[in-house]
Amino acid sequence: MSPVAPSSVETTEALFDKVVDVNLKGPFRLTALVGSRMAAAGGGSIINVSSVGAQRPSPWIAPYAAAKADLNAMSTALSQEWSRSGVRVNVLSQGPFLTDVSMLWADDDRMKARVGLGRFAEPEEVVSTALYLATATFTNITVDGGPAVHEPS
Repeated sequence: MSPVAPSSVETTEALFDKVVDVNLKGPFRLTALVGSRMAAAGGGSIINVSSVGAQRPSPWIAPYAAAKADLNAMSTALSQEWSRSGVRVNVLSQGPFLTDVSMLWADDDRMKARVGLGRFAEPEEVVSTALYLATATFTNITVDGGPAVHEPS
């Protein structure tokens, strides 16, 4: 959930709380419960899905970007907590990638200009990264085509 708000002042407390609940509190509770069971069983792999917004936030997604940045920090902490129990906690930070939903903006040159490679990621790139992360020990991999060299005008 990443609703756009016209400004920080216009972001209601209810909207802020909902964004944090969905993007941080929910993953925290689920990771804690599943991770503790994996640790008791001798191991496992957790992949939390974050966003490039946590690394390169925009003003209109500030609560979402903050929640995803906190998700990254939380994943690091839980990885350290359970690594000796055989539980791996990793993060996949994705940017725009081509799905049925994205077809509306897939040909938007202004949006493509914000991506270093000038194209959006393909679903296969996200899937192959997730498969790699299932075997890795804490890391955060970004799949987004790279940061833009310059901001579009």
